[in-house]
Amino acid sequence: MQKISNVGNRIDAIYIHIPFCLKKCDYCDFLSFSYSEVEKARYVNAILKEIELYPKNRYSTVYFGGGTPSLLAPEDIGRILSILDLEREAEITLEVNPKTVTKEKLESFKKYGVNRLSIGIQTFNKKHLQTLGRLHTVQEGIDTYYQAREAGFNNISLDLMFSLPNQTLDELKQDLEQLFTLKPEHFSIYSLIWEEGTEFFKKLETGVFKETENELEAQMYEYIIDESIKNGYIHYEISNFSLPEKEARHNTKYWKNKRYLGIGIGASGYIDNIRYKNLLNFNDYYDRIYSGERAIFESEIVDSKLEESYQYILGLRLLQVGILPITKKYIDISQQLEKENLLKKSGDRYIFTRKGLLLANDIFDKFI
Repeated sequence: MQKISNVGNRIDAIYIHIPFCLKKCDYCDFLSFSYSEVEKARYVNAILKEIELYPKNRYSTVYFGGGTPSLLAPEDIGRILSILDLEREAEITLEVNPKTVTKEKLESFKKYGVNRLSIGIQTFNKKHLQTLGRLHTVQEGIDTYYQAREAGFNNISLDLMFSLPNQTLDELKQDLEQLFTLKPEHFSIYSLIWEEGTEFFKKLETGVFKETENELEAQMYEYIIDESIKNGYIHYEISNFSLPEKEARHNTKYWKNKRYLGIGIGASGYIDNIRYKNLLNFNDYYDRIYSGERAIFESEIVDSKLEESYQYILGLRLLQVGILPITKKYIDISQQLEKENLLKKSGDRYIFTRKGLLLANDIFDKFI
């Protein structure tokens, strides 16, 4: 295993993975496990110990992802935050499943320092919600949003999906209409990815489901973009939209290729010139942490060439920022993509055209 030094680029972001779920959704391939109080208690204690294995940093963003972080008790979140050195205006995000919270629990999360929520809505359509295997109802999702407002949260993101099995453009339009009625500060909306090993993928292979036609998916995506802009949102990242100055500060650090600490099983991090991933098994993770060692099981040395490649692939995702190529190879690639009307100049930088945005993954391949 590659040794990670304690010096180098400043780290002011920390991601903490909470791997527990009430039930794994049929489309999901994220690392998650069934919830139990006993395992949760062991895990939170291990999280606290793992954080102590790294140098002290002053964090401007904290992100609790999962899994379902809102399964933790607010006191658990409080214990973790209490050992972190946080900037006064730090953004502290908690992912929330509507089935796991009440107004009182949300109030407690806020009391312990959480100031931004990311609520997993996925869709406001009852049929599609059931297809996805979500436990919450449409009304519970809406109620959770309003309860969060009543609890005092003024920075809320909603997570949605599109290109669902048999989803029509009209159904997507209805989802967006409800979204814009709620008017969250931020929302993410991702097209369904058919991940191998999931229940969805099995149904795709057996013909129960079929993929959305490319033309319809593109039509859906363009409709999302156009309607979001009409409703006052900035399309600042491929799948992310925000009201002015409400961009996700933590996630933006990923797209700017900033360093960050990843804590918990399966968590990824980027320190100095090393990208790493933690162990995926509870017992292996506990053994490593309690022996006083970091829980890393694989890592990648990011040399200057790979660093530059990452900068372009990630930088293009920030649609208002784009990239400034500095070596001949990438200057030539960018100029060629401009000729093909896939990139365009914005000042001295390159950003996606609308055509390029629809072919983003193909363009990323050019920079690898």
